This record gives sequence, C-alpha cells and structure tokens, in this order.
Amino acid sequence: MDTEVLSVPHLDIERYLGLWFEIARKPMRHEDVGARDITADYSLNEDGSIRVVNSCINEKRELEQSVGTARAVDESNARLEVSFLPEALQWVPFTKGDYWVLKIDADYQTALVGEPSRNYLWLLHRQGHMERSVAEEWLNVARMQGYDLSDLIWPEQSGAVYPPTSA
Repeated sequence: MDTEVLSVPHLDIERYLGLWFEIARKPMRHEDVGARDITADYSLNEDGSIRVVNSCINEKRELEQSVGTARAVDESNARLEVSFLPEALQWVPFTKGDYWVLKIDADYQTALVGEPSRNYLWLLHRQGHMERSVAEEWLNVARMQGYDLSDLIWPEQSGAVYPPTSA
C-alpha cells in the first residue's frame, strides 16, 4: 500500500473526552459481530493518561465492558497507544494497540479513528444516530487512505447508555 495513514495534525484531548457512540467499525476479535449499543467513554486519569471504558450489549444480550488506558505517543495527541491489560502488565511489549484520530470535525461531534496497519477502524459520533450519507462521507477519508471497508459493521444503536464500571 503506497498511501500513508495520516492522523489529524492536532487533537485537543480535553474536547475529545466524554461519551462517543460507535456508528461503524471494521471487525475486531474482541467484539461480537452482533454487539449493539456500543459506546466509548474517555476521561482523564490523575497521571494525565486517558481512561477508556468501552461498553456494549453482546450477542448474549449481556452488558460487556472493558477498561483500558490510552497515552499520546507524540505532541499531536492524535496518535495514541491503548492497552486493556491490567496496569501492572501494561509494560509488557506488544500489548498496546495504535489508536489514531484520522479526522475530527471542528465541534468534536464526529471522529474517524484507525491505525497504521488498516486492520481496525471506528466511526464515532456523540449521538447514537448519524445519517448514512454523512457517515459515508466520513468513511471516504478512510478509503482514500487505503482502508478496505468491504467488511464494515454498522451496529444497532438504540441511544441507550450504560454506566461505566467503577473499576
């Protein structure tokens, strides 16, 4: 692939914090294909890292949550590494995933997130619904960066929000 995956030049972490709904994604082995009501909630930890709480209703209709930590890897803050291992094990090599913000709107209401291998991609929005035509415009950014979106998943979103874990 000749096209380089590019992140936004700068991400305002404070504005990025809060709740996001997953509108579309490429498949992930850690998330059921039929998972619904998928959200990501970002908040600051005392050490300046970002607490990540991913929630969904899995295919068994059970609430599933995973808690992780993200850290910016450069001054842009748009390229992060995320780990969902317990903090004591996060030092282990190759246990962090790349999380790059590829596009974000000026109001921080919609974000396109991917990573350099193009295996993972998420379209996130502050509300549980996004017009399909608008979503497709956002996804074109990923297509132009070489992402194959033939396997894209559009999870059901009822707009329900499940409380983050207290862990």
